[in-house]
Amino acid sequence: MRKSNLSLWGVLCLAPLVVFNGRMSAADEPDDELVQMVVDLVSDKDADMRAVGLQQVREGAKGTATTKRFAALLPKLSPEAQAGLLVALGQRGDDAARPAVLEMLQSPREPVRVAALRALGLLGKATDVPLLVELLTTTAGPEKATALASLAQLNGATINAAVVAELKRAKPKTRVELFRVLANRNATDSAEGILPLVDDANVEVRKAAMAVLGQLAAPEHVPDMLRGVLKAERGREREAAEKAVMFVCQRIKDTDKRADPLLAAFAQRSKSEKTVLLPTLGRIGGCKALKVVEAAIAEKNPKRHEAGVRALCNWPDASVVAKLIELSQTDAKASHRIQALRAMIRVAALRDGRSDVERLNLLKKAMTMATRDRERNLVLKRVRAIRTIESLRFVVPYLDNPTFAQGACATVVELAHHKGLREPNKAEFDEALDVVIHTSKDPKVVDRAKRYQKGQT
Repeated sequence: MRKSNLSLWGVLCLAPLVVFNGRMSAADEPDDELVQMVVDLVSDKDADMRAVGLQQVREGAKGTATTKRFAALLPKLSPEAQAGLLVALGQRGDDAARPAVLEMLQSPREPVRVAALRALGLLGKATDVPLLVELLTTTAGPEKATALASLAQLNGATINAAVVAELKRAKPKTRVELFRVLANRNATDSAEGILPLVDDANVEVRKAAMAVLGQLAAPEHVPDMLRGVLKAERGREREAAEKAVMFVCQRIKDTDKRADPLLAAFAQRSKSEKTVLLPTLGRIGGCKALKVVEAAIAEKNPKRHEAGVRALCNWPDASVVAKLIELSQTDAKASHRIQALRAMIRVAALRDGRSDVERLNLLKKAMTMATRDRERNLVLKRVRAIRTIESLRFVVPYLDNPTFAQGACATVVELAHHKGLREPNKAEFDEALDVVIHTSKDPKVVDRAKRYQKGQT
């Protein structure tokens, strides 16, 4: 009987509250009878009844005094009802509930503490940041995850500065987590506070600092970010640091000026440091950077030459294709020749204003230049980026070659994925897909081939 009357009971409760809202300002005292209706609903043992009351807590009865009445109810409720009310108070958005929310963080029940943390993310202030950061080190599971989410959600002009202040005294693991918080907050004003950590002794802190600066830093921060590149261990860490600098420079709209911040800082570095920074310069590209890189390649010093080759192989566009071809054919070191060829294959398919024919012809040239199957398979993979029937025709002969068949199958399926290319050339694609179905060892590739033959996507 009670369940069947729920809708009527809800309407009876909601109707007077609408009137209540219309006649009471935030400064007014709440109407005891009307607020008591919400209190009774929130206190009810039935979850559906509580939901009606919580909706009113979130959006209905207004006013600071009313918020305090609702918050005062928290200690009297069951843990399940406490959790629901805490979340509703947070969504209500009245910081008059904040003291009660903070008290509930001491609850012996984890779901209640988690709900309090959720509410604090909506109601908290900069002064709550140290508490939330402390919880990152003293809690685990849902509590820790919610503390992180709440730090990212806190609203206020001084929150980012408060997080940076904690960053300075946090342990390495917590620092890494706080970097994630600042990234989630898009805290561009925190870059200055992060920069001192780019050459931290802890490798994980260094990596995380550079990664977040790649998202948040501005071009004027590039000179200091180079400390992170220089400190990074050669290999994946340094490559990631180089890319972080690249991401920042790419925010400069004028492509001819993107390398300027790096070149200005580059000039102030020692010759050995310049050698380390050359590959970073290559990732940014541009005419000014190319002159520096070409000069390094021309040097007899092996380290400078190698750094110059790496820089050219990092180039972001196909403007250096001719130089890559030259290197791949003439460099004295076999590893450099292979690097240059692989870089040529990478940039050949880039969409940068060249026609599809030009891009495909460059990949065909790379195929004739390749002396190893690894690079030949790479060519077949890169063809996927050129969505033309000529690309399909180039790949199809490799379906019959056991060395290249699997890569060719994957490329045919990727090309067939594009209905605008597949449908006008259905006969050719169906024939190629037949071969894929009988040749591929990958069940997913075979399944996709069958679907595309049926006109499915």
